[in-house]
Amino acid sequence: MQSWLEPKYFTWLQQGFVVTLLLSACAAICATLFGFLLAVGRTSHNAALARAGACYVFIFRNSPLLVQLLFWYFGAAALLPSDWMTWLNTPHAAVLGSFTLRWPSFELFAGWVGLTCYTTAFIGEEFRAGMRGVTPAQQQAAAALGMNRYTTLRHVVLPQALRIATPPLAGQYMNVVKNSSLTMAIGVAELSYMSRQVDTETFKTFQAFGTATVFYVLTIAVIEAALVVWQRTGTRALLRRHA
Repeated sequence: MQSWLEPKYFTWLQQGFVVTLLLSACAAICATLFGFLLAVGRTSHNAALARAGACYVFIFRNSPLLVQLLFWYFGAAALLPSDWMTWLNTPHAAVLGSFTLRWPSFELFAGWVGLTCYTTAFIGEEFRAGMRGVTPAQQQAAAALGMNRYTTLRHVVLPQALRIATPPLAGQYMNVVKNSSLTMAIGVAELSYMSRQVDTETFKTFQAFGTATVFYVLTIAVIEAALVVWQRTGTRALLRRHA
């Protein structure tokens, strides 16, 4: 029976796992913020803004993520001025006390932009579905109480929309983690990329990709556990409010 991976190669996988987590977290946070703005735009009374949001969703939801990643890596590189590309490919670092922040490689930057743009379209639709789940009668009642659109959105629509959209949002965050594996196609040294590197050097395919699978499954399990905790906490708070 073949032995498991040597510490050196397990360290490679750990490094790839850290890159996967950082890339997924950054893409998820940015996509959540932009997705919320997209949902607000799509529900806006401004027809031009609503159409622009619908066009964004149509384009990014109906084209493969791999194609989008290749566009951001190769297409954007061809469109950007050469000075910009030189700056993006030059190592940069900012020292903050004992911490050193380094500018990511262009591969990682392109992967982050691609994942963010793609996921924004899906998260925006989840937010919009949650906002549409709030009955118009509640918004009309808020207007009758003298609330403007912003106040109604903040105090009436959003709390309920977020509760409705939480389970599908968690599903999108899981997808971000899994979709991050596609960035290996543009050279991002994330978990799948490092698994292939380990397999190439050791020929231990089962061990390399099996370990990567365990890392992915554990990450998804943590997100699912966080969703359960969030829902239970929200339910208890709601019961206390009505007790």
